Amino acid sequence: MANRTLHISTSPHITKGVSTDSIMLNVVLALLPVAGFAVISFGLNALLLLITTTAACVLTEHRLCRWAGQESTVSDWSAVITGLLLGLTLPPIFPLWMGFIGGVIAIALGKFIFGGLGYNVFNPALVGRAVLQAAFPVAITTWYPAFLGDRFSSISSSTLTFPFMTPTVDAVSGATPLAAYKFEQVMTGSQDLALGLISGSTGETCAVLILLGGIYLAARNMLNWRIPVAVLGSVFVLSGILYLIDPQVYPSPIFMLFSGGLMLGAIFMATDMVASPVTPFGVVIYGSIIGLLTVVIRIWGGLPEGVMYAILLANAISPHIDNAIQPRVYGTVKKQVKS
Repeated sequence: MANRTLHISTSPHITKGVSTDSIMLNVVLALLPVAGFAVISFGLNALLLLITTTAACVLTEHRLCRWAGQESTVSDWSAVITGLLLGLTLPPIFPLWMGFIGGVIAIALGKFIFGGLGYNVFNPALVGRAVLQAAFPVAITTWYPAFLGDRFSSISSSTLTFPFMTPTVDAVSGATPLAAYKFEQVMTGSQDLALGLISGSTGETCAVLILLGGIYLAARNMLNWRIPVAVLGSVFVLSGILYLIDPQVYPSPIFMLFSGGLMLGAIFMATDMVASPVTPFGVVIYGSIIGLLTVVIRIWGGLPEGVMYAILLANAISPHIDNAIQPRVYGTVKKQVKS
């Protein structure tokens, strides 16, 4: 009988003959159509932003590995994913120097400080995004219209802002659909939302492409489909109940599903193999918490969008979800807490 070695490691856990590098590469491939449509929508500004955030993440991971005396791990594609996701969560004319700082923070603070791939508690891209929102609140809420005629022949002065200088916007910015609803009670058409014909973050693009990327990964068993289904399902149910109560006050569930960064967050960020639960029921609870928190923040919070905070909060309690629902081992009794 041949000897077999039991290999114990952190997430992501490989159950088939597929390496972690292969999974990460496939996630990159699933993100490329989304990134490509973002460039089509916002032109050179979006292209430069995505290149900058991705380069910052890759370079930071390489240098930190070298300084720690470790072999560089940039070949596993995880830093590329972090860079792409970070860029997709930012406005298309976000200053490049700020985007570079965000990439450094995403890898250093969101990933490397915890021990690297397999040990990060939070989604690294969202850690970088959260720090940027706190540090540069004006720049991160300055939006740019999509499909401008000169988007491939000119670059916004805001994009090329010199480090530590105040950005200037040289085009009329438009409110995102969520901001328009939150502060002006104006609804955006469902078709424009689904096809990405709107202003907003670089990744608030074609929801159809995001969904197709998620389906591709789920079909290849490289994404736990229960998480996005739980996220989107809970958003649909809660927002649907509110809409039935008062459609004049609350937006429709279709608007809630296709607006903002919900699709991108539910499919490519909430499904982080390391920061999400591993039990089948645990991921449903986890996804439902994200969806419910997103609706609560959007409706009653001070910010128009709540996906980022919802995912980070769910990341924080993810280990506790798994611990709380662990089944009792047959033949044992539940530990009694002494009073």
